[in-house]
Amino acid sequence: MLAKVLKSISDDDSIDLFRYIATNDSDSESLRSKSSMTRKQYYSRMSRLMKAGLIKRKNGKHTLTAFGKVIYDSQITIENAINSYWKLKAIDSLEMSDDLPVEERKKLIDNLIENNGIREILTRKLWIL
Repeated sequence: MLAKVLKSISDDDSIDLFRYIATNDSDSESLRSKSSMTRKQYYSRMSRLMKAGLIKRKNGKHTLTAFGKVIYDSQITIENAINSYWKLKAIDSLEMSDDLPVEERKKLIDNLIENNGIREILTRKLWIL
């Protein structure tokens, strides 16, 4: 199931479609007209998103399923992590040293990472150590 979900959003066009459905209330014609994909590419991607259980068609409009909403939230978390990539690399470098106490590491993360979700993930991992 995981591979099917990841494959359904594995290219830029699919991600764009998924994101557009998540943030807009559009019918198929509006969605298709906003993309630069061919008709076949569009319907192929929409079919994959539906078969993966990420989107559904309701009253002529595409919307996210409950599962799709969870996956979309995870996608946003991944995008936030990508935007903080170099800060996360710096944190990795500091964690290689055993000289920095856990409390100091937590303060460093709090100062470097603005996104609360990413910060929570990192500090949750710290406290497990």
